[in-house]
Amino acid sequence: MSEHQFDIGIIGCGPAGLSAAVNAKNKNRDIVVLGAEICSPPLHKAPLISNYLGFPSITGEELRQSFLGHASMLGIEIIKSKADNVFPDDDGYLIISQGRMIRAKTVIICTGIPYRNTLQNESDFLGKGLGYCATCDGPLYRGKDVAIVGYSEEAEPEANYLSEICSQVYYLPLYKKEPAVAAKVKVVRERPLAVEGDEAVKSLKTNKSQLPVDGIFIVGAETSPERLVPGLELNENFIKVNRNMETNLPGIFAAGDCTGPPYQLSKSTGEGQIAALNATKMVLKMKS
Repeated sequence: MSEHQFDIGIIGCGPAGLSAAVNAKNKNRDIVVLGAEICSPPLHKAPLISNYLGFPSITGEELRQSFLGHASMLGIEIIKSKADNVFPDDDGYLIISQGRMIRAKTVIICTGIPYRNTLQNESDFLGKGLGYCATCDGPLYRGKDVAIVGYSEEAEPEANYLSEICSQVYYLPLYKKEPAVAAKVKVVRERPLAVEGDEAVKSLKTNKSQLPVDGIFIVGAETSPERLVPGLELNENFIKVNRNMETNLPGIFAAGDCTGPPYQLSKSTGEGQIAALNATKMVLKMKS
């Protein structure tokens, strides 16, 4: 683990995350930004935006590229890596991201609309054969049969890894592109519906069949806030914040869609700015 500690760790590179990054950088803060391969897929796909002040008629992709260009102009680099967990650390927090450990004095969560359980009984079997990180828990299923529900191509390397140690790997891609997985991985173009078992996972029910498995991994979906940061207070499924975008945990801020509706660009960029300014104030107090 690097001993370097950033002033602010920003999780997410959508409108809220990039707004936070630009405003923190303008305040001369030492920041790190973690984001997806495509920053803000919803913005990328939007055919027309007509309610963002100053841009009466612009496509989502044009606006997204403008956001990214602004960040790039300030020398902001985006680490294409998903944050898995955030834990307290000496004088700040430790962000764990796909095996990498990053230290930051404060953290701003800008992860978009939180993931909601999509499979029946998903919560009931968490830790009992169901998980969200195949590389973390894969060794527990050596020689056994497993299924991976892949929300994006991010899940493919995990399927390939499991194929090296598991007896059978079923891969259920929830995207259209043909997955690039090892020959041993059985691609199942079926819609997963429910996790079934007794004390532990026994099978994955789909709209067409029943897959007998010992383990199920859900990969590529947004990490739910309570899994990302243990102890984080929620309001329904959203991160609870005050007007300063502070959560119940000192030094943890949140901004954008993860704090709840309305899901609007202006709200996201405004909250990202507020979070960055208040995180900056906290860092300066730490140094004084």
